[in-house]
Amino acid sequence: MKKNQLFIYIVFILFQIQCKSTQKQITYSSDTLQILPASPNSFIHISYLNTDDFGRVACNGLLFINDGEVAIFDTPTNETATAELLDWIQNDLKCTVSAVVINHFHEDCLGGLNTFSKQGIPSFASAKTITLAKEQGWPIPEIAFENSMEIEIGSSKIMNKFFGEAHTKDNIVSYIPDENLLFAGCMVKSIGATKGYLGDANTHTWSKTISKVKEAYPDLKFVIPGHEKHGGSELLDYTIDLFKKQ
Repeated sequence: MKKNQLFIYIVFILFQIQCKSTQKQITYSSDTLQILPASPNSFIHISYLNTDDFGRVACNGLLFINDGEVAIFDTPTNETATAELLDWIQNDLKCTVSAVVINHFHEDCLGGLNTFSKQGIPSFASAKTITLAKEQGWPIPEIAFENSMEIEIGSSKIMNKFFGEAHTKDNIVSYIPDENLLFAGCMVKSIGATKGYLGDANTHTWSKTISKVKEAYPDLKFVIPGHEKHGGSELLDYTIDLFKKQ
């Protein structure tokens, strides 16, 4: 094969690989729900919330798979998208949802919780989150913990812990050691993001709270924020700097 032909062939193959890779970036997509790969054994689920201040907002949750079991972190924003997610897990993944963990009391975390309850899926949240959800009239998680709780999904352990006030007074993080992954929710911001909704925030302690998270988990590979693009530990640094000005 001549050099020019070989070069063209290599470029063609690389282009084909890139196209296939791009296609795999979105695992599932509809008008109400998207599912994207995040780490070897986890996916981000994205649903949408209509807001007065920010318009239609894309909201991140997570699902982690181990030994045929699934843990979900934050529900989709409504029951329609939640039913869609659970159908995908059952029909495409052929897995069983063993738990849903709620990050904090806002609608973008527990708007679809009733769908889980109807299917008998246990839900976990901090006692603070349950109290605040009751006050706001939102669906109520079933199982409460104080400052931390460990759950098992298959052979994997997941640590759920409150480190301090930030986006809300009840926000927690969920850490999956096997993936070196942190589901941080809205207390962590995507690179370039603004401060977002601050109606229930403690902006004075926000940076300190994230610093505690960083100290507890210094070698994170995957960090999932409540909105926009995920990344690594650089999201913690960005969030710390964003709120240091308070």
